Amino acid sequence: MRTIDTQTALWMAVTFILFPVLALLGITMRTVQAGGLEAMAGWFYPLMTLHGVGMVGVWYVAAMGCAASVLARHVAPSPLIGRIALAGTVIGVLMLLACVLLGRFAAGWYFLYPLPLHGEWPLWSAVLFLASLTVLGATWLVWSLDLLRAIAARFTLAQALGWHYLRGQTEPVLPPSLLIVTVSLIAGIAALVSAVIVIVLFALELLTGTSSDALLMKNLTFFFGHTLVNLSMYLGVALAYEILPDYAGRPWKTNPVVVVSWNTVLAIVLLAYLHHLYMDFAQPGGLQYLGQVASYASALPAAIVTIFGALLLVYRATMRWNLASILLFAGLAGWAIGGIGAVIDSTISANTRLHNTLWVPAHFHTYMLAGLVFLIAGYFAHLARPAATADASPRRDRTIALLLVGGAYGFFAMFYLAGAWSIPRRFAAYPAELAHGATTAGIAAAFATLFLAGFLYYALDTVRQWRTATRTD
Repeated sequence: MRTIDTQTALWMAVTFILFPVLALLGITMRTVQAGGLEAMAGWFYPLMTLHGVGMVGVWYVAAMGCAASVLARHVAPSPLIGRIALAGTVIGVLMLLACVLLGRFAAGWYFLYPLPLHGEWPLWSAVLFLASLTVLGATWLVWSLDLLRAIAARFTLAQALGWHYLRGQTEPVLPPSLLIVTVSLIAGIAALVSAVIVIVLFALELLTGTSSDALLMKNLTFFFGHTLVNLSMYLGVALAYEILPDYAGRPWKTNPVVVVSWNTVLAIVLLAYLHHLYMDFAQPGGLQYLGQVASYASALPAAIVTIFGALLLVYRATMRWNLASILLFAGLAGWAIGGIGAVIDSTISANTRLHNTLWVPAHFHTYMLAGLVFLIAGYFAHLARPAATADASPRRDRTIALLLVGGAYGFFAMFYLAGAWSIPRRFAAYPAELAHGATTAGIAAAFATLFLAGFLYYALDTVRQWRTATRTD
């Protein structure tokens, strides 16, 4: 009988509560862009800030919570640190809600310097926003260090990165999920340290009036934010490596190809953020070209190895398809599709035309919503369903999957079309020349509502399955 430990159950609860609320904010924003809900137009940018930071944070901690759950199969993370991580996340979220809903802070999830300190919102809301990021960043940094400590208690760094496989050794056996989590945690610590530096520089300006270098602050901010989003996705991919073999009846083992691909990601992923600065003319030209090379190099090895590995895993396998396995497989597909959109945007010649359009929200919504969300939802469904009843409701599973997939891809399609038509991003309202942007926004809101209905159906069914399993146990 599969069971859900208390901490994983709490992370499920946090995710199931916060995600629908944040999704409603996104639907509200698209409805405003479509010309509806005129009374909410003045709230567009505060909602955009809360939606962006909230979504990134919720799914990062959900991925971390799932990674801790997977690690607990192989090593021993600290339960106390896990509880601290949950408490710190809740406190940070409450602070974020206060600065946006009470102070109408609206600098965007990227909070680029010096905007947080010079907006129309009161200064206290900017200070509270930075304080919330401090609480969240410090909490997650301690959590990441503890998970690495747990890995180090069983494996050396070289073993945790799989280097012994390159020498033809297979002992100690390293699950591929543990390799991916190790890579993600190491890079994640670098990203969180970058966030600390940004917040310290903001604090120095608040206390002393000393201005910071705007280009340095932008580099540090995107090094933190872009890297953390990528690593959330990688943690989700680790779940597929761990769980899909249960449904395929085949192992998914670590081998030299897997080791090389994920070590390549560790070496290069920290440089991929540079494609967000192509339009900053003061950035050294060499870094601009490095951004394109790193974006390609960090995306392709892991993606190609993982996608082909997953296809080989299920090919002619006696697959047991249920909601968990469908979502895990669909999550890998969403990661690949969104990744292609990201690679296109990271190409300098395309970026100059696409980066300030809705193409950018198109690709990151694809690999987050149809990638990471599907992977984590699949993992939660896997844990919540006892083996004896895992396939008891195939019709319900298909209905949920169709609502989620159909709603998600209809929603993305409107973003991609609008981006291809040069509809700018971050506009609360479109002028007459861009009226077609309002049309696609309205259609997107309808598809997003369909997706949200599917998610609520999924959440209720997953909780019901979990309660049934708990009573049976």
